[in-house]
Amino acid sequence: MREPSWVAAWTGGRPAVHVGNVAEFNAEYGGVAAGPDHYSCLAVFAGPCPSAVVLPRQVDAAWVAGLSAVLGWGEVAVHAGLARDGRLSAAIAARPGLLAALRSGEAPVLPWGRTAAFERVVPSPPGVREAVTTFESKRRAHALFRELAGDHPGVVVPAQRPVGSRRELRRELRRAWRAGPPLVVKAEYGVGGSGTTIVGPGAGRAGPAARGEGLLLEEYVPGEGPYRDPTFDAVIDAEGKTHPVGAGAMAVDGTAYQGVTVGPGALPGPLAATAERFGVAVGRALAAHGYRGWYDVDFVTGETGLLAPTEINLRLTGPAVAFTIAARLDRLRGGRHLVRTLDRLPLGARLPPAALRAHVERLTEVCRELGAVPLVTCPTAAFDRLPYLGMALAALDHAALDAAEQAVRWADRALGAMFTEVGPAEGPAFWPRRRRPRSRPASA
Repeated sequence: MREPSWVAAWTGGRPAVHVGNVAEFNAEYGGVAAGPDHYSCLAVFAGPCPSAVVLPRQVDAAWVAGLSAVLGWGEVAVHAGLARDGRLSAAIAARPGLLAALRSGEAPVLPWGRTAAFERVVPSPPGVREAVTTFESKRRAHALFRELAGDHPGVVVPAQRPVGSRRELRRELRRAWRAGPPLVVKAEYGVGGSGTTIVGPGAGRAGPAARGEGLLLEEYVPGEGPYRDPTFDAVIDAEGKTHPVGAGAMAVDGTAYQGVTVGPGALPGPLAATAERFGVAVGRALAAHGYRGWYDVDFVTGETGLLAPTEINLRLTGPAVAFTIAARLDRLRGGRHLVRTLDRLPLGARLPPAALRAHVERLTEVCRELGAVPLVTCPTAAFDRLPYLGMALAALDHAALDAAEQAVRWADRALGAMFTEVGPAEGPAFWPRRRRPRSRPASA
C-alpha cells in the first residue's frame, strides 16, 4: 500500500533516528521537573520506521526487537539509559561517536520536540524554534484561533483573557466554584494537561495552576461522549506545505490526556472534516511564521456540535504514536487500520522484564484471536510502586478494537491472581473468554 504524503514530508521516506527528549521539552515549555520519565518510550514511534532510537531510560532490548518483528523495522540500534536526569541532549553531546552519527546526515533525526539544548545537537531550520516558543503559548495560540475562526463556521473560539491580578483571580475562582459557570484556569505553557485546572461546582477547586504567574481564564466548553476531545495532526514540510496526517478522538480524564483512537470512523465524518479544515489553516499560519515539522491542534466538541480549539502542540504528541503505527501497519498488511493508544493501563502486580514479556505474550495470543494487534508503547513503568503499562491496539474494525481493549484491561487488572493460590483444576482463571466479535459499521 502506498504511504500517505505526510510520511515523505516527515521522514523523507527513509528510516529515521528517533530521539526521546520528552522530559527535556516538558521542562522547557511545561514547567515540569526534568527526569527520565516513562513517556519518553513513546519516541520509539516518532516515525513509521526507526533506524535507531535514543532514550534517556534503560529499556529491555527485547521490547524493541518485538516491535520490530511486528512492524517490519529490521535491525534498530538502541541507545538507552543515557540520561538519568532526563537531559538527553547533553548526554548525546557528551558521546562524540553518537553525536557524529546524528550529525552525519545518513538518516533523518526526529526529536520529540525542538529545545534549546537539542539545537546544539542537530539545529533546526531558521525560524522553527521561534515559532515553537510563540505558539506553544496558549495565549498566542488563542489569538491565532480568533484570527482564523471567521472563515470556519464549524468552529467557535472560547473566550479567554489574562488574569489581571491575584485579587481578580481569587474573585473569579470563588464565583466559579460557588455558582458557576465553570472556568478553565491555564498556565500560558503546559503539556499533557499540566498547568490546566477546571474550576466550578462539582468540577473541583483551583489546583496548582491557579497559584502560578501568567495565568489565563478561559470559558469552559461543556460536552460529553466519545467525541468530546478531537485532535488533528499534520506535518509541515521543508517548503512550508501542510500535509494532513489525520484526526482522532482523544481520551481525556479531566484535563489529563490518556490516549487516542485514530483511523476510519474514529470521528464522525463532518467533525473530522471540520477539524482538518481548521487544522490545515492553522498549519499554513504556522508555516508563514517559519515552523517546519509535526504539529497538532486539540479541540473540545461543545453541546451544539461546534469545535472549540484549545491549544497547538508544535512537537510530537501522544496521538502521533497512533498515526505512525497505523501508517506502518497499513503499508505492511494492507487495509486501513484503527489504532487505539492506552497510555496508562494499571497493572495488578509489579512485573520485572521477564514476567512482563510472558504477560505480553499471553495478551498477544488473546488479541490475535479477537482480530487485533497489541503493541507495548511504554514498558518501563511495569515495576513501579504503582505499576502500569502503555499499549497500542490495532484492528480493522471497531468491534475487534473494543473487545481487545476490554480483554487487555481485564487481564492487566487481574495480574494479582498470579500471586494467590489457585487449585489445579481452576487454572489461570483471570483470562477472559476469547471470541472474535461481530463487526459493527464505522461512524459516518
